[in-house]
Amino acid sequence: MSDTSLEELERRATERGQRPAYGHDALITCDRLVRVFTTDGVEVQALQGLDLLVTKGELMALVGASGSGKSTLMNILAGLDEPTAGAARVAGRDLLAMGAKERLAYRREVVGFVWQQTARNLMPFLTASQNVALPMQLRGGGRGRRARAERAERAAMLLDILEVADCADREPRQMSGGQQQRVAIAVALANEPSVLLADEPTGELDSATGEQIFAAFRAANERLGTTIVIVTHDQKVASEVRRTVAIRDGRTSSEVLRRTQVDAETGQESLVAREYATLDRAGRLQLPKEYTEALGMEHRVALDLEPDHIEIRPDDDTAGT
Repeated sequence: MSDTSLEELERRATERGQRPAYGHDALITCDRLVRVFTTDGVEVQALQGLDLLVTKGELMALVGASGSGKSTLMNILAGLDEPTAGAARVAGRDLLAMGAKERLAYRREVVGFVWQQTARNLMPFLTASQNVALPMQLRGGGRGRRARAERAERAAMLLDILEVADCADREPRQMSGGQQQRVAIAVALANEPSVLLADEPTGELDSATGEQIFAAFRAANERLGTTIVIVTHDQKVASEVRRTVAIRDGRTSSEVLRRTQVDAETGQESLVAREYATLDRAGRLQLPKEYTEALGMEHRVALDLEPDHIEIRPDDDTAGT
């Protein structure tokens, strides 16, 4: 048997024009992504061959229980952590091949990040306008009068889009939690990132303020075209996006897709949601626990290939058991 890797075989197939490379048209591509941590000599796999594709312009949510791997994934996409194996690309950048200098440029230019803790997002001694202008300064946008005017103009534009223009001259201590978080989104958008990542951005806020924060994300997505990925436990936020991806045991397990449907008779619009199980690149499928428990599925299942579907049944061959 040849020891040629699967990746090499896929590359050769792509060169022969048989099929495009996995994720060739996606803004974010995670291909069999693995992250292993070692604690006290014990290895823990936070990500176990995770696959994920995100297209340009999406506004989507990642959900999952504590320890599912979603925060690890966000840290990798943000350039704050490095994968152990697999492939991860964001806006054409290979996250496994970047050195320290490239990783710093990536965090400044390609991704914006909003933390759950409002205090981590803003410099306490700067005004909202100054906070938004700071990433542009650090990127090296020039020191002249014209450069300062351009930074101030973009800061004002972002604060206006996110409906916190009245906070321009206020320091964080003079703002509410919701205002701070909307200014934080403006800071994350300052350098026109390809992707905006947010880790539990409504976690410290009440439900009404949380709705305002999500409205700010929607405004950024619609008016600036920014691709946005939100990690959240908030089901209200998850239900507001068109696509929600669930992560379980370090892999994507299911997706909920929402679309607008128009009634042919009344013309009335309604939002229809459909949940799908996720089939990864290795052919693995995570079945919902309530399904397997309802049918008593354990250890193994029987599969039958039909013309238009695959049938999955409890194993009924008890011989020898």
